[in-house]
Amino acid sequence: MNVPEELRSAALVSKAWPHEEARKLLKRYPDGPPRGEILFQTGYGPSGLPHLGTFQEVARTLMVRHALSEMVDWPSRLIAFSDDMDGMRKVPPGVPHQDMMHAHLDQPLSLVPDPYGCGHESYAAHNNNLLRQFLDRFGFDYEFLASSDCYRSGRFDEVLRQVLRKFRDILDIMLPTLREERRLTYSPVLPISPESGKVLQVPVEVVDAEAGLVRYTDPDSGQEVEQSILGGGAKLQWKVDWAARWVALGIDYEMSGKDHIDGVVQSSRIARVLGARPPDGFNYELFLDENGEKISKTKGNGVTIDEWLAYAPEESLAFYIYREPKRAKQLSVGIIPRAVDEYYQFLAAYPAQAWDKRLGNPVHHIHSGKVPDVKLPISFALLLNVASLPGVGDRETVWSFLNRYDPALTPEASPELDRLVSYAVEYGSRFVAPALRRRPPTAEEVPALRELDELLARDDGTGREDEDPAILLQNHVYEIGKKYYGKERLREWFKALYETLLGSDQGPRMGSFIALYGVENSRKLIAEALDSA
Repeated sequence: MNVPEELRSAALVSKAWPHEEARKLLKRYPDGPPRGEILFQTGYGPSGLPHLGTFQEVARTLMVRHALSEMVDWPSRLIAFSDDMDGMRKVPPGVPHQDMMHAHLDQPLSLVPDPYGCGHESYAAHNNNLLRQFLDRFGFDYEFLASSDCYRSGRFDEVLRQVLRKFRDILDIMLPTLREERRLTYSPVLPISPESGKVLQVPVEVVDAEAGLVRYTDPDSGQEVEQSILGGGAKLQWKVDWAARWVALGIDYEMSGKDHIDGVVQSSRIARVLGARPPDGFNYELFLDENGEKISKTKGNGVTIDEWLAYAPEESLAFYIYREPKRAKQLSVGIIPRAVDEYYQFLAAYPAQAWDKRLGNPVHHIHSGKVPDVKLPISFALLLNVASLPGVGDRETVWSFLNRYDPALTPEASPELDRLVSYAVEYGSRFVAPALRRRPPTAEEVPALRELDELLARDDGTGREDEDPAILLQNHVYEIGKKYYGKERLREWFKALYETLLGSDQGPRMGSFIALYGVENSRKLIAEALDSA
């Protein structure tokens, strides 16, 4: 990557969180990475489908990777790791052939047959394929790696021997963190039964660390079994597995959710016992639903990634995910319009900014420094207000208003705006229009509305060269408000307009709305409000 000197200088002192994270790697290797490259990793459990958590972790990690490339010329790679050797502890709801799936409980996900019958060799292979499709959909640059391949190919054999060599030390780390009854059966190593194919959670005795041999009692037969854990004969408990993966692959950086803080602590200690330095990273906060509860795949609360992308562009989601990763934030459909508008506001500001300001602008990190030059003439919120009004809820009608507002605006000339029109129609019809309830104006509001109507009839804001009709119309609204409400109560005036004309307790700048919706159409809204008084 050819980095301009001015950009590199700004990156080295940038306070943007991706640069702050990348700076940890500069401190980690002041003389450069000993293996000649930096390895980033993200993890995925293939017991279910890829989801918003998958997106945010990969997207944020790639932001750190790109920030590092702006600071120093070190090669780097991102490994997307699938833990498909996990035993299937329960059958996921909604998966077909439930009886067949129940027959394979406790077997590694990579050995459970594909219930969808679409040609994959296992349930994990099916979901791993969906993961790769998911990541490819967003253009993420990554290398896929499956746990089953690492265990069965022997890639993890040496770290497995080291786990057996350090078996007692690992127990000393893990046992104090467990409940008393769990301590009695805990083992860092989970043998895979050659008879049932199940991942066994049984106490294990080390027989020969160099040969990879362990001894345990088979829970089904009661017989003592001696077997090798190498070449796919076992997998590791997850905190030990996480540490072993860091060690075997040489991972330098991995972030994780706040719910894995304890896991990071224990796995880091185990990595040191195994003879390696744990990776750098940080714990991001979790998203909350509209009730302030943690979003859960099982509960189905909050907004899904497909729902967001049905109502707003992908960049707005990346924008929302970028900001304040260490603060818990609500993730619901209600925050989508603001995220869209804020994304385009930052996008419009980017070209005029100096490098230090650009690196603090979220769009720089969302677009990996290749920021498109886009400036929208209309906000998404304003499009939503128009698209949600009775008789407007389709693309063609919205575009008729836009073209009248500015004849230069067409779908062909403004493809980015056209994209937002489609989203506004979808979001407006689903969430805004059904909630609109226009109330009758009060006795105090009637004369103000009537005078506003008369002023709009006399002066529609057009015909003045070099003056924006939206600004002139906003002045009309403002002057009527001052006359009837005074400066101190202008907020009440605007709220009255929103509630009586639009059916909402909040809304856009009324001048911009009237200019886009049209003076005559806006006067009809006023007339309808007055008739209902």
